Amino acid sequence: MPLKEKFSGALRGVRVPLKTNTRSGTQSKTSISVQGFSLKPHINLPGTAIYLADCITGMRATLRDKTVDVVVTSPPYNLGMRYSTYKDARPRNEYLEWIRETGIELERVLSDEGSLFLNIGSTPRDPWLAWDVARRLEDSFELQNVIHWVKSIAIEKEDVGNYPGISGDVAVGHYKPITSQRYLNDCHEYIFHFTKSGSVPLDRLAIGVPYQDKTNIGRWKVAKEDKRCRGNTWFTPYATIKNGAQRPHPSTFPVKLPEMCIKLHGVSRTSLVLDPFIGIGTTAIAAQRLGVPCVGFEIDRGYLDWGREWLNKETGQQASAAMDEAQPALATDR
Repeated sequence: MPLKEKFSGALRGVRVPLKTNTRSGTQSKTSISVQGFSLKPHINLPGTAIYLADCITGMRATLRDKTVDVVVTSPPYNLGMRYSTYKDARPRNEYLEWIRETGIELERVLSDEGSLFLNIGSTPRDPWLAWDVARRLEDSFELQNVIHWVKSIAIEKEDVGNYPGISGDVAVGHYKPITSQRYLNDCHEYIFHFTKSGSVPLDRLAIGVPYQDKTNIGRWKVAKEDKRCRGNTWFTPYATIKNGAQRPHPSTFPVKLPEMCIKLHGVSRTSLVLDPFIGIGTTAIAAQRLGVPCVGFEIDRGYLDWGREWLNKETGQQASAAMDEAQPALATDR
């Protein structure tokens, strides 16, 4: 699917080349001036522009009102994660106020029929954190769906009976073990689906699953094909890695997760995807695979440099790198 023309029109004064049939691509050198410094894409590929800037400043500088159709993101959890530069331990009220301010800017750039998919986790010791974050966005958005990202699951054979394909007990996925006797291992996170109205139609069958009982097909009016709504529990495990170097960022999600979010909103209705906390570029990889444009922001140069190599490998092209040394002076948001 070709990338949409809306990508260029969504960015304020920044021309980003659309995907071409060549593997080299043409790199834009256009930039804009904001508060005395030049803001250029740190990673610039056909259909992808990622800025070394905090997200609030970056969105104000580069994105026009109501030009983003899908936001997929995961902000810092404020749980003391070990990022390479950002200190993930703000006072709770300060952190939640920053979430609220970010939400106001996301409301401005999101289209009226757009979707915001916000991934956030918590800890057994602080289980209210994810919901505190969600509540901070209620002045800007309606909470349309609550999705449970299941990272690990155990299924006992006796609970499923003669279920096709399950011949014994199954335990799959990855999780971080908890040694405390007080808490259970935490094997899931939330994906809060926000919209402006609470009534945005979704392409539910784009991520649907086959019926186990094929007699359902045709028996119900909605069962016109061998596919049903997946529901709000998504088992999406991390890929198995052999060493820490394969995961340079401490808090990423699998590429399949943003892919599913974009598909659920509707690829044909998506002209621009935004990830304001893009990290190593996972959402941009998902968008590239689906053929939709993506813009993102990140304050850590090291993560973006790693992401550029990943995007180069994924696309077979060479992303240009902004040489503007003034950009790290932007106010940090993470």
